[in-house]
Amino acid sequence: MRELLVLAEKAAALLKARNETIAVAESSAGGLITAALLAVPGASAYCRGGAVIYTRQALMALKDMRVEMLAGMRPSTEAYALFEAQVVRERFAADWGLGETGAAGPTGNSYGDPAGHACFAVAGRVERTLTLETGSGDRVANMHAFAAAALGLLVDSLAS
Repeated sequence: MRELLVLAEKAAALLKARNETIAVAESSAGGLITAALLAVPGASAYCRGGAVIYTRQALMALKDMRVEMLAGMRPSTEAYALFEAQVVRERFAADWGLGETGAAGPTGNSYGDPAGHACFAVAGRVERTLTLETGSGDRVANMHAFAAAALGLLVDSLAS
């Protein structure tokens, strides 16, 4: 977790300097993204919260979600990560949304993506997406790599 704090501290400083807020929707990172943001003192000033959306059922539990909103979209894609980021931004009334979806391992997911595959998106003043392929089946290492990639994308987006 400590290695994630460096990125979380950068994101926190940028958000606090602008008086902006973030909300997170993550799956394969298992809450590490939100945990890193909350580990920075003063997190209540910029972090609205987050959700570990590990299943479709969890996504559908969000307010006003309808199955037809997912038509033509599959998890573990940049489009799905962007959808998550946009939805969590809106539902949490945040300035920024961060979405993550992937396959931590040790095996791939049911959509044909290998372990170590994840997609990320930021929605706010800018929208950006990113795909990461670690090539590893190490679940814990992938979860940390996913959290680091998501936080890195957030920092880059906030700095632009």
